[in-house]
Amino acid sequence: MLNRTTIAAIATPPGRGGVGVIRLSGPKSYAIAEALTQQSLPEARFAGFRKFYDASNEIMDEGLVICFPNPHSFTGEDVVELQGHGGPVIQNALLARLLELGAIAAKAGEFSMRAFENGKMDLVQAEAIADLIDATSQAAARSAVRSLQGAFSSKVNTVLEKLIHLRLHVEAAIDFPEEEIDFLADGKILGLLDEVASSVHAVQQSARQGQLLREGLQVVIAGKPNAGKSSLLNALAGVERAIVTDIAGTTRDVLHEKISLNGLPITLTDTAGLRETGDIVEKEGIRRAIKEIEQADLLLLVYDLSQGEDPLQLAQAYFADHIEPKRLMLIGNKCDLTGFTAEMTDLNGFRHIRVSAKQETGVQALIDAITAHAGFQPEEDTFIARTRHLDAMKRTQRYLAEAREQLVVYHAGELVAESLRLAQNALGEITGDFSADDLLGKIFGSFCIGK
Repeated sequence: MLNRTTIAAIATPPGRGGVGVIRLSGPKSYAIAEALTQQSLPEARFAGFRKFYDASNEIMDEGLVICFPNPHSFTGEDVVELQGHGGPVIQNALLARLLELGAIAAKAGEFSMRAFENGKMDLVQAEAIADLIDATSQAAARSAVRSLQGAFSSKVNTVLEKLIHLRLHVEAAIDFPEEEIDFLADGKILGLLDEVASSVHAVQQSARQGQLLREGLQVVIAGKPNAGKSSLLNALAGVERAIVTDIAGTTRDVLHEKISLNGLPITLTDTAGLRETGDIVEKEGIRRAIKEIEQADLLLLVYDLSQGEDPLQLAQAYFADHIEPKRLMLIGNKCDLTGFTAEMTDLNGFRHIRVSAKQETGVQALIDAITAHAGFQPEEDTFIARTRHLDAMKRTQRYLAEAREQLVVYHAGELVAESLRLAQNALGEITGDFSADDLLGKIFGSFCIGK
């Protein structure tokens, strides 16, 4: 075990509750808990009722004590869990008493970091704890659980084993130079290299789905005033979230709504109508709308079909810098007033969908188009993933491509070996085999206190 200090933190969220939990972890956990309770501790993994005393031997609170001896605990150290009453005053008082008795306040994510350092879990599993807590949908929670149980790590480790096996073959060719050319050119190395690259690609595809589940999609609804943007937000959200009137310019600020569409977490943003105006408040709303448009993963340009407008001309007029099929969908609203059928077509490479937000006609087709546009196809074995995981796999693929070029074009064994080493290092960053201290600090620093 790497740590000699004993840390303490409140593990339950702030506020009032029936039960509040405080955790201790480290070599002095048992001694501190005995000093707090002025009594011997219960048997490991059995709850025992105890009174908690302050420095004047006055009873502060009472509750349950549970002990988890090392190495069979969450952190791999001696851990004590104190379950008292859930008021913030008594919780803070108990924590202060533990600090008086020799514990130090835990930093954000320090319990999980100690579990990682002590080999109780790898980096992917540690991240999955935070992702499970922050999950915004059942699908995301299930995927986080799979990562926590080691599904993602297992896939990465399988590819790492193949990569190490490939490196052994290449290193053998370098160690025996008289056989190097034949060994590198006989096709076996190339076959193994292509197999590794294919495995990385397969894991990457699953990880992309996991990233969407974790981070979701930023979808912004924009367009002219009175085009039906707020009605569309209400239809997609399934609740009357935005105020809808016949008065143009009703929405003067951005409105965010977190929803789930076909299992995909979405942050849906309604914006002020885009037009020239002298109203100071409306101008500020339009400025904020433009800012949201610039940051959107997907932009829904809503226009009124009954006005006979050209959506591509509107797009060019209002956000020319953001016109690209991968970021923009054209939504013709109020088809119930025009005789148009609700349908999806292609308009110069852009997805064009006719809907009636008020009647909710064509809304499901729009939902399907949004999730398909994002490439979201969750499977039963999808695991949660982060941007850094995808970045590591991209670099792994790049190094593998370099190794292939050195092998096929130049037959340069030493350069092949170096590219494969870099590929292994990049892939190993995912589980923490090759991780800089600053990366670890950034990851665990994003956790909540007490985890």
